[in-house]
Amino acid sequence: MDSPRYILTFVFTLTALVALLLTGMRQVTMEKANLNEQIFNKRAILSAVETHLPGGKKVKELSDEEVLNIFNTQMQQIVIDTKGQPIEGVMAENIDMAKERKKPEAEREFPIFVYTEGETTCYIFAVRGNGLWDEIWGNVALESDLNTIAGVAFDHKGETPGLGAEIKDNPAFPRQFIGKQIFDDQGQYVSIKVKKGGAEKGNTHQVDAITGATITSDGVTKMFELGLKNYLPYMEQLKAQQKNDAQGMLIQ
Repeated sequence: MDSPRYILTFVFTLTALVALLLTGMRQVTMEKANLNEQIFNKRAILSAVETHLPGGKKVKELSDEEVLNIFNTQMQQIVIDTKGQPIEGVMAENIDMAKERKKPEAEREFPIFVYTEGETTCYIFAVRGNGLWDEIWGNVALESDLNTIAGVAFDHKGETPGLGAEIKDNPAFPRQFIGKQIFDDQGQYVSIKVKKGGAEKGNTHQVDAITGATITSDGVTKMFELGLKNYLPYMEQLKAQQKNDAQGMLIQ
């Protein structure tokens, strides 16, 4: 019969070997796992400008190489502070909005992705809020006028399937945001309201709520309002710059 000392030595050695093997496997696969996560996040960002993708492709039809190529050649990344000022040396894709929400407001940083395709330019802003059960988030793309919505893409952590989860699972929900506007005719920021009972006919600042998912729908409304509000200083500065550039071209 084996002695207790022999059994303990054998178990310890086997455990050490398994731990070493698992550590080695983790190191080998970590780079690939990180790349897959980056591509997943980039696909989510591109989903907000799907109507402007090259060749009319859908995001799901893009290969991983095409996703990376678009980000390398057609996407500018900017990070701003709460005053709308760019922060040097930081990549937008490295900003974790979940962590930013936990910081004091004055210390938060916000990512912006500027997508170009031919003569089209879209500005993509990250927003994050609360649904019924947990956090919800999304990317909102605005046309070059910084008013008209080019597209949106939403996701969630734990909304109810068939109800709140429809913000992601039902393509009809994000599609209705396209063409809506976040400023009124006087240039005042009004955001977008997800309206219970349905959007008023002709209202460019409302979309239909999800039936049976009032809290999640209200969460999207609040997420839009507060999320895009963080970017207003940047938008105001960019609009002023665009106006100056336009006047300069007229003078020439």
